[in-house]
Amino acid sequence: MKGKRALVTGATAGLGFAVAESLAGAGANIILQDLVEPREAADQLRSRFGVEVTSVAADLSRPESIEIVMANLLGLGAVDILVNNAVVRHFAPVEDFAPERWDEALAVNLSAPFHLIRLALPAMKKRNWGRIINMASIYSTRAIADRIDYVTTKTGILGMTRAVAVETATSGITCNAISPGTLPTPAIQRKIASIAAAEGRGVDKTTSNYLAARQPSGRFIGMESVGAMVVFLSSPAGQDITGATLPIDGGWAAA
Repeated sequence: MKGKRALVTGATAGLGFAVAESLAGAGANIILQDLVEPREAADQLRSRFGVEVTSVAADLSRPESIEIVMANLLGLGAVDILVNNAVVRHFAPVEDFAPERWDEALAVNLSAPFHLIRLALPAMKKRNWGRIINMASIYSTRAIADRIDYVTTKTGILGMTRAVAVETATSGITCNAISPGTLPTPAIQRKIASIAAAEGRGVDKTTSNYLAARQPSGRFIGMESVGAMVVFLSSPAGQDITGATLPIDGGWAAA
C-alpha cells in the first residue's frame, strides 16, 4: 500500500488506532482524526512504521468542520482509503433519551460518514481507485435495549454502504462495511466492571459470562483482526468485494 493515503476517523486509541496500525504496517501513509488532535498516536505510528502520518482535529458533528478538514487534506492529494470509524453512543431507554444526544449520534455516526464519502469521492474517481470502509456493528442487524442511537445509526450505515457501492461499482472504488462483535473497548470494559460491582462478582467471571451470552467463541474480538480485514479490503485482493457487510463476531450472528 505504499503511496496510498488512508484517513481513519476516531483514531486516538482503541479500534481506530488499531486499524491505523494495520494500514501503516502495510505501508500506507496515515491521517488520524479525532475530536482532539491525536498527536501522540501519530508520533507512535511514525516512529514504528516509518510512514507519513498526519493528525487532525475535527468535530464530526459539525459539517462545516468536516468541510474545512477535508479541503485541507485534499489540497495535499487524494484520500485513497477512508475508514469511517468514529462513533458516539449513549445508554438510556427511548422515553428518557435526551434529544440532543440523539442529534449528536445521528451527526457523528451517520451524517459524518456521508459527508466524508461525498467529499472524498471526486478525487478517488479521478484516480479510478478508492476504498471506503464503514465500521458497522453486530447491532446493525439486531437490537438491544437502551441503545436506540447506536442500533439506529449502525443499521443506517449498512444502507449507506450498499448505496455507495452501487453508485461506484464501475469506478475502481469499493465500499464495504465491517461488523464487529464485542471488542475490548474502554466503554465495554467499564460496563462489565459496573455489572461486576452490582452483582458482587469478580471482573474475570463477569467478563466470561458477558461474552458467553453473546459470542460463541467466548472471547473478545481482536482489534488486530478488524485491522487485518481493513487491509485485505484495501488490497488488490479486495477489488471485487463491494457493498458487503463482513462480520467479525466470533459466531454471534450465526448462533
